[in-house]
Amino acid sequence: MAKKNEINEKHIYRLISSNIKRLRSLQNISQLGLALSTGLTHNFINDIENCKKGVSAKTLAKLSVALSCEPHQFFLPEGTANNEVMVYVKDFNDSLQKVVGELTRQYTTK
Repeated sequence: MAKKNEINEKHIYRLISSNIKRLRSLQNISQLGLALSTGLTHNFINDIENCKKGVSAKTLAKLSVALSCEPHQFFLPEGTANNEVMVYVKDFNDSLQKVVGELTRQYTTK
């Protein structure tokens, strides 16, 4: 029974890890940048992304805010064809809107 729980925990760690990396990459945020925006350490972000540490609900909330995503996005399975494509489309749209908003603010306030 313990083996089954360990496998489930490892699977969840891998999901969270790969989704954090994906979301961070889409927004061109480094591990250090993510650490600074969440108040977490760079080493902790690295450990999460390398499945060495788990995360609490509080940490997921911080990551969700910093990555401008919904918390459920950290648990999306890999390889779900339609779901995966829609997540990437939404991520791309969100990132594009963020960049356009930043550029608009930057050039309209001067």
